[in-house]
Amino acid sequence: MAKIGIIGSKGRMGQALVAAIAEAGDSHAGGADQGDDVAALVAASDVLVDFSSPQALQATLDACVAAGKPIVIGTTGLEAAHHTAIDAAATKIAVLQTGNTSLGVNMLAALVEQAASKLGNDWDIEIVEMHHRHKVDAPSGTAKLLGEAAARGRGIDLAAHSESGRDGITGARAKGAIGFAALRGGSVAGDHTVILASDEERIELTHRAENRMIFARGAVKAAEWLVGQSAGRYGMDGVLGF
Repeated sequence: MAKIGIIGSKGRMGQALVAAIAEAGDSHAGGADQGDDVAALVAASDVLVDFSSPQALQATLDACVAAGKPIVIGTTGLEAAHHTAIDAAATKIAVLQTGNTSLGVNMLAALVEQAASKLGNDWDIEIVEMHHRHKVDAPSGTAKLLGEAAARGRGIDLAAHSESGRDGITGARAKGAIGFAALRGGSVAGDHTVILASDEERIELTHRAENRMIFARGAVKAAEWLVGQSAGRYGMDGVLGF
């Protein structure tokens, strides 16, 4: 039984995590939100799960490093500086960072990587995602995760081959590009489709999240797995045994 602390406990995911922790038979060590004492929560926990905001990440990492506690980071909207901070923390503690903690989404990513590795550049790759109206970042962390999987399959750098925000006369689609489209509306928990399209056929790989409990359950499994791991940066592939 792991004592799991929640960073961002008052949000939708925080509430789902409390339920998932109880469901798994683990112990809820408490929560911390803006203005709370993060160091006290870290000290009381075996492992932390963070679904807060990018702005709070550095302070959380510092507290975890100081206490030698592992952390699962599910916060999205991270930029290059955040990943640099995660890399630095991972030299001292175990850090699992992912754009999506759903086991199904991470299985989808494995399928996308395999498909992209077997199909040539004459197959265009487009990633379409839809989330609820309150989501503030786009493309979603999951869309980026799937884009990275496609890029790995092709042996290319995603940043150098991504296309998004098409509007107006943009010119023809670049060969080998990985495209992103983001939709927002209603209460959608998260829909993602990866389309691989050639001249005369199309493959569509889709995951639909019907309840955010799938993310909470995956995060708890990740937290349980991370306890006892040596310092380093990990992903959900380790949890799934890939």
